[in-house]
Amino acid sequence: MLIVEPAHPNDPGPRALLEQSHVLMQQLFAPEENHFLGFEALGAPNVHFVAARDGTDVLGTGAMVQMGAYGEVKSMFTSTAARGRGVAAAILRALEDHARGLGLPHLRLETGEALPAAIRLYERHGFTRCAPFGEYVADGVSVFMEKTL
Repeated sequence: MLIVEPAHPNDPGPRALLEQSHVLMQQLFAPEENHFLGFEALGAPNVHFVAARDGTDVLGTGAMVQMGAYGEVKSMFTSTAARGRGVAAAILRALEDHARGLGLPHLRLETGEALPAAIRLYERHGFTRCAPFGEYVADGVSVFMEKTL
């Protein structure tokens, strides 16, 4: 049974997945195009970090950073073996529920053109493309998306 629950990014299961995600991002994007958060930042008080597990197997991670007037989705990653099982969708729902609970009107995210499966996931869940937000700038590589809650 799939369970999505609060976790800490330095716990062994989530950390292993985040390390895989960071390696992939470094393979796909130049350093200035990488916007992933480090382990310390993911443990900050304004970050809601979750992991999805089946028994003791951690299958995916995700985070929602409270940015004042909106929440930003970060660190969405699903293990290769668990893809296609609804893990990312369950994590995204948990992050949306948390943002709604905080009264945030929008969720926003940055992903990359090189990640079409991620873009399709977000579109299926009601995210639409938008202009850069926060400190992001248009770079021809990033895709910016938002969803009204």
